[in-house]
Amino acid sequence: MDYSIPNLRHLRAFREVARLHSVSKASKEVYLSQPAITQAIGNMEKRLDTPLFERRSDGMFVTEPGDKFYTRVDRALDILATGVHTAIRLGTRRKSTGFADFQSLLTTAQLRALVAVSDAGNFSLAARSAGISQPSLHRAARDLERLSGLTLFTRTGQGIDLSPAAQSLVQHAKLAFAELVQGFVEIEEWHGIDSGRIVIGTMPLARTHILPTAINALSRDYPAVQVSVIDGPYDDLLHGLRHGEIDILIGALRDPIPIDDIEQQALFEDSLSIVARTGHPLAAKGPVCFEEMATYPWVIPRQGTPTRAMFEKLFADAEHTARQSPVETSSITLIRGLLLGSDRIALMSTHQAYYESKLGLLAPLAGNLEATERPIGITLRCNWRPTGAQEALLDALRDAGTRTGHVTAVADYSKIE
Repeated sequence: MDYSIPNLRHLRAFREVARLHSVSKASKEVYLSQPAITQAIGNMEKRLDTPLFERRSDGMFVTEPGDKFYTRVDRALDILATGVHTAIRLGTRRKSTGFADFQSLLTTAQLRALVAVSDAGNFSLAARSAGISQPSLHRAARDLERLSGLTLFTRTGQGIDLSPAAQSLVQHAKLAFAELVQGFVEIEEWHGIDSGRIVIGTMPLARTHILPTAINALSRDYPAVQVSVIDGPYDDLLHGLRHGEIDILIGALRDPIPIDDIEQQALFEDSLSIVARTGHPLAAKGPVCFEEMATYPWVIPRQGTPTRAMFEKLFADAEHTARQSPVETSSITLIRGLLLGSDRIALMSTHQAYYESKLGLLAPLAGNLEATERPIGITLRCNWRPTGAQEALLDALRDAGTRTGHVTAVADYSKIE
């Protein structure tokens, strides 16, 4: 199926026909002729290969797939309306310019141009990525600025900066586009077709067991669904989630929650362990004190991560500080390589240490450290509505998380002095 975003006026017309059960009544609401609305709905049904309405003598009534699509269209247009109102509140409107409510005048081309400029920071690069000519993209972007009466773009020495009003519009446009794509996927699911793409933002812990287990479980029921996994710093992943570029974020949860348009769901509690390679000089000594460990080089978590905060707390009162040739990283692959090739020590998840220990690669110097428990779970957008495949993945993540919690709870590690 073609997942490109349809004409916004046609989507508004579809929503009004579904709401009012009448093409003639919808015509007065969206200022399109009845033949134009009829043609738009017909083209939409042809594109989706699905009847969206049941034509009856007493009006137009949505079919089952039509109702599913109506829900997505309604949500998408409401998201755009919120973006418009937020942009007006954040921006400064020029006198005698713009329309009081420019939402009804927005076009898909204008929003695509705005998103492309935001992503590229440059009109020529944006045009190339959007697959249209630079004059066309520039005209669409400037038309949006004229219709809104808001300053959206500012030229700088490095390219184009977006105003706060434009940034709000970009975020809501991406969320609306993501909502519509989910509508297309649900139509195909209704036809019994596995389709779509699930984008998961993941932090180090989830990559060891939870996410592979959940993806394998999903693939058994939805073999054609594409899963894309994105690694990166938490702030980057959170930005992607809030802009509709990532569907699900999994890893250590934040306390307090960083922003109020997301929600967190804990899967299990994880604690931290201090680990080194099997055969490390400290590995055979039994309980080890902080002062001894502080004399060895460390691999430490990146600044700003929950594990780094735990590291700073553990060594806050130690006589020596673990600062000898530190390497900062959250990559389990890099941590493993550094530990196996040296006498370095690392603070890492008990879950990760457990599996590396089972393989005979790493040995815990101190496991299940007290006061280091942190919740591991999933982060979602508030009011996000998953497709069938996305809901199946969430269920698989919850199941894998429950079983992972049982595994880490019985890990048999020595205690620190």
